[in-house]
Amino acid sequence: MPLTGPAIPILPPMLDLLGIAVFALSGALAAARLRQTVVTVAFFALVTGVGGGTLRDLLIGAPVFWVHDPLVAPLCLAVALLAWFTPVRWWEGQLLEWADALGLAVFAVLGTMKALAWGVPVVPAVLMGVVTGCIGGVIRDVLAGQPSILMRPELYVTAAALSAALGALGMVLGLAPALTWALAVFAGFSLRGAAIRWSIGLPTHPGTRGD
Repeated sequence: MPLTGPAIPILPPMLDLLGIAVFALSGALAAARLRQTVVTVAFFALVTGVGGGTLRDLLIGAPVFWVHDPLVAPLCLAVALLAWFTPVRWWEGQLLEWADALGLAVFAVLGTMKALAWGVPVVPAVLMGVVTGCIGGVIRDVLAGQPSILMRPELYVTAAALSAALGALGMVLGLAPALTWALAVFAGFSLRGAAIRWSIGLPTHPGTRGD
């Protein structure tokens, strides 16, 4: 997902691909747990890996990143095959959740900065960062018939929003790109990590209250 535009920090390619692979793996495993075919597993991997970035690019008028990148689609398909040929139990536990937390923070910042590079105002750019980090998981959950991350009280979208907002703030203030990346990603990852570790969530609507 290369960024264009003046003074826009570029995400290291390997970190970019690693994040896509993590998201793709979560999608592939969702299909594998449902005992789907290899074609469905591959489809889940692709839409989860590139879903958020695709919607972002369409909304900001940029070329869809993975269509023009020779590595992204093959990577998602390779991850799908990995999920297909390995036991699902290998991937159980919190390791994937922590990797997903890092990917969420990284891509929330990336999406924000790419939107800013394409001339999107600050607040919509932050929302594009949230879209980049979260929409792939939303699509995955909807296709799998599972409760969407949007419908859970746990801090997920909030962590993406924190990273996106801090990334935009760093750019507006003219902070060094490396410092902006580090602070924004660390903040979002830490918040999501706290939610994983201590099951922290936002308060839910109280509904109808009695007298």
